[in-house]
Amino acid sequence: MPKLRNTLFLLYLSFFCFVFFSEASVHEYNGQKFVSKGNAFVVHGGSEGIYSSFADTQNVTATAGDSFVRFEKITFRRPKESSNFSSHSIQAIVFEVEDREAIGGSAYGGQRAVCCTADLAKLGVCSEGEIIHRPSTKNPGWPKVFGISFSEDDEVTTLPLKSIQITKTGMYNLYFIHCDLNLKDLTVEGKTVWKNPTGYLPGRMAPLMNFYGFMSLAFVILGIFWFLQYARFWREVLPLQNCITLVITLSMLEMALWYFDYAEFNGSGTRPVGITMWAVTFDTIKRTIARIIILMVSMGYGVVRPTLGGLTSKVTMLGATFFLASEILELVENVGAVSDLSGKARLFLVLPVAILDAFFILWIFTSLSSTLNKLQTKRMVAKLDIYRKFTNALAVAVIVSIGWICYEIYFKANDVYNEQW
Repeated sequence: MPKLRNTLFLLYLSFFCFVFFSEASVHEYNGQKFVSKGNAFVVHGGSEGIYSSFADTQNVTATAGDSFVRFEKITFRRPKESSNFSSHSIQAIVFEVEDREAIGGSAYGGQRAVCCTADLAKLGVCSEGEIIHRPSTKNPGWPKVFGISFSEDDEVTTLPLKSIQITKTGMYNLYFIHCDLNLKDLTVEGKTVWKNPTGYLPGRMAPLMNFYGFMSLAFVILGIFWFLQYARFWREVLPLQNCITLVITLSMLEMALWYFDYAEFNGSGTRPVGITMWAVTFDTIKRTIARIIILMVSMGYGVVRPTLGGLTSKVTMLGATFFLASEILELVENVGAVSDLSGKARLFLVLPVAILDAFFILWIFTSLSSTLNKLQTKRMVAKLDIYRKFTNALAVAVIVSIGWICYEIYFKANDVYNEQW
């Protein structure tokens, strides 16, 4: 029996090491105001990885198996006091990230501009007041540029319904741009629908649906095994093992919810807010409990000390702070997110989580050192051996995690425009 308990102990410690470190989407515009960027006024309409269509590239009509970007009821509004004149064109531009240099230009090597300047117009490369764009040398017929203008006394103008078929796999960007200073208070309403051949999931999210489906099945199998062992040895269950049961249950629910979240997103083009929020919450609770359990085990709870004593409040406070910081980060990153690019808010929210994780790691290894010394002093050889293996496994997990973070930083630094999505 002691041998079996030691085996189970190693099993759940290894499991927690893993936990610890381990398609058109619809873009809606609800009165977004154009922002001044250089000499242009811009609204970012979306960025997504899109796989090429299954259909004949000569067929310009988007069908069920095609990839496309469709414009629906895109309406531009200007204030009544600014409606007594006709305007320059307000343009929508869709381009693959490889063609980004085809947008904008400069005269005599000066500052790059999106809107045609007087100097560029004199060179005959564009018409003053229009967007500068050149045909792509890699993608014939791209970028796609079209627009509409205001007639005199019009307060509203609407783009006609239009679908752009995607015949090449890539990271696509949409911007609404105008160059008219008289339209500085212009707003845009409506929506665009972005579709991959298999559904509405953006390209980088598409593999996640199958991944979470597989992980749901894996956690069900793990749960069945764990609950059978739990029922078999229920008289000898430790309090920590009850926490492990809770984490496994949360993991099964979390993976199932993420799968349904992406399945609904893939089918409808919009993310179900309720399902996403529950998936995020279960994930955050699971990760918080996992970290607390590893910390408690590292302190020798149930092995060299019967209780945490005065440390209980400190552990609880650290866990609560981590839960709050992680919950906010995950909600901002996932709820309602449809683009393949993360917002700038994430950069500010990820820092507290990283600091708390570092504090967890520092406290865990400090506690492990103290616990190992106590076990060695008391000559508890069997438990000392288990804790040494646990320490080694945890150290490997931390090293792998740091290595992965360094790889991600390197990858992001060398792929600023998400070309390798």
